[in-house]
Amino acid sequence: MRRSRLVLFLSSLLLAVTTALTGATTAQASQQAAAGGYVALGDSYSSGLGAGGYISSSGDCKRSTKAYPYLWAAANSPSSFDFTACSGARTGDVLSGQLGPLSSATGLVSVSVGGNDAGFADVMTTCVLQSDSTCLSRVATARAYVDSTLPGKLDGVYGAIRTRAPNAHVVVLGYPRFYQLGTSCLGLSETKRKAINDAADHLDNAIAQRARAHGFTFGDVRPTFTGHEICSGNSWLHSVNWLNIGESYHPKAAGQSGGYLPVLNGAA
Repeated sequence: MRRSRLVLFLSSLLLAVTTALTGATTAQASQQAAAGGYVALGDSYSSGLGAGGYISSSGDCKRSTKAYPYLWAAANSPSSFDFTACSGARTGDVLSGQLGPLSSATGLVSVSVGGNDAGFADVMTTCVLQSDSTCLSRVATARAYVDSTLPGKLDGVYGAIRTRAPNAHVVVLGYPRFYQLGTSCLGLSETKRKAINDAADHLDNAIAQRARAHGFTFGDVRPTFTGHEICSGNSWLHSVNWLNIGESYHPKAAGQSGGYLPVLNGAA
C-alpha cells in the first residue's frame, strides 16, 4: 500500500514537472518567434473568413481580428506582424502576392494552403446540391489531384518560404474534419459526410508529408476540432450560410480561438 502511494506521488510529481517544463519551453519558443517577427500566410482559414471582425483595409481578403494569426500576434507582441493571408488563395496566389514581408529576420511563419487548389468550394457545392454518387465522384477527383499535383505545388510554396525566410520556424496548419458522424443531422447524408471527412484527412496527410519533408512543423487541428464539427451541437464551423455563402464551411470565431490558436501556440 505504501509503495503504491509512493509510486502515485512520484508519478504525479513527474507529471507536474513535465507540464511545467513543457509550458516553459512553449513560452520560450513563442518569445523567440516574437523577437524575430511573425508573417501569416495562406488562405481563408488563416485570414479568418467566417469569424467576423474583418479589417476594412483587407477588402475581399477578409482578414479578421478574430483569426488565429491576429490573436497570436496580440498575445505575443512580435517585433513585427505581417498578415498577408487572403480568402480564396491558392498556392500560386501565396507565391505571387504574399511572400513580400519574409526576410532573414523573420522568426515565425504560419501558412494554410492547398484546399482551394484541390477544389474545396466545388466539392462542397456538388455534395450539397447533388446526389450521393455525384458527390463521391467529385470527391474522388479532388483526392486524385491531391495525389498527383498538389505535392509539387506545396513544394513550390514551402521552398520559396524557406529561401526568403531561412531562419524562420515555419508552422503549416491543416484543415479540420467537417462533420460529426453517427448522429442525426439535417442536410447531407452520412455517405456524403464520411466522404468529405475522409477527403479532409487525405488532404491533411498530404500537406503534413510535404511540410515535414521541408523541415517544417505540421499543426494538426483535427484533434482540437473534435466534438465541434458540424452536426455536433456545438459546432465551431459554419454549415451552409445562405445569407453569406462565402462563410459556409469556414471556422467561426470560436474555431479560430479554440481550434487553430492552441495548435499554433503549441507548434510555435
